[in-house]
Amino acid sequence: MTADRSSRRRTLKGVIWTLVVLVAVILGGLGYLYARLNGNLSGININAQLGDHRPRNVDNGSEDILVLGSDSRAGANAKYGKASGARSDTAMVVHVYHGHKKAAVVSIPRDTLVHRPACKAKKGGTAPAEPSAMFNSAYEVGGPACAVKTVEQMTGIRMDHYIEVDFTGFKKLINQLGGVKVTTTKAIHDKDSHLSLGPGTHTLDGEQALGLVRTRHAVGNGSDLGRIELQQAFMKALIRQVRGVGLFSDPKKLFDLADTATKSITPDSQLDSVNELIGFAGGLQDLSAKNVTMITLPVKYDPADPNRVVPLRPGADTVWKALRADRPIPHSATKDSAGDTGDANGIVKSAP
Repeated sequence: MTADRSSRRRTLKGVIWTLVVLVAVILGGLGYLYARLNGNLSGININAQLGDHRPRNVDNGSEDILVLGSDSRAGANAKYGKASGARSDTAMVVHVYHGHKKAAVVSIPRDTLVHRPACKAKKGGTAPAEPSAMFNSAYEVGGPACAVKTVEQMTGIRMDHYIEVDFTGFKKLINQLGGVKVTTTKAIHDKDSHLSLGPGTHTLDGEQALGLVRTRHAVGNGSDLGRIELQQAFMKALIRQVRGVGLFSDPKKLFDLADTATKSITPDSQLDSVNELIGFAGGLQDLSAKNVTMITLPVKYDPADPNRVVPLRPGADTVWKALRADRPIPHSATKDSAGDTGDANGIVKSAP
């Protein structure tokens, strides 16, 4: 996929969901600080904005979360370049299976051409439906509610929750953790993401971690699809890191991480208090990296534009059908997908 200029500035905010839920599980020990932590949270009422015209809410013990990041350059994010408006640079549908011990994460490439439904526009009025729009334009024209509506139309799955994180929040969380340790099997030098790493084991600080998940030109064929593979590898390293931090023995680190996490996310209105986060997280504490399956939505390059991809049939349909039924995603679903090349797979691994 030919790289366009704006795509160089993409990052992985979605990995922060692991930090948020794991921190929330232990917030019960900070009850006297609830008021301060609650003051950090500001939610978005997705349900009120979308109304009743949504997929059926299936109560089978599973949960589905849309994890999204915007590429806004407002405030502290201005240092990452100029961009008008804000789009969703990274999107993940996280399906937590019945029993909450396993999960599947499906990354949706931002350049995927989809049917974007009519949405309430950010600037007022209605943004008309678009039969062939880039996926990330949904957030641009209609904000979080339009992004959720687009995903629900694509998948036929009702999103139970929504979580969003930005550049600065991502970096702060990594720094509060003391960095994330990874092993690179090859050198990575990408001038666009400002990352330079030799092969070997590294403890990445927030800025380096941000550079890693923005990297695309130094791995694989330089496409957004290879970048997603790097992101997924980093996400697994991050899950392991959170579990090994030993927060219970360090109350100050515990609070600092909880304070940073609650300042860094924008959740839906059902998760915008510490008590609600604790309730949400209680069933997720048994998740481990080895029980999280990660794939990229099966896609193929658009014959009319090599800078875009379109869902690959029947693979994409098979993915969503499996998750609707709360079943594992068949390995055959990603066969022949442009996003399953493995070009960048194995370059980054969790350090021992």
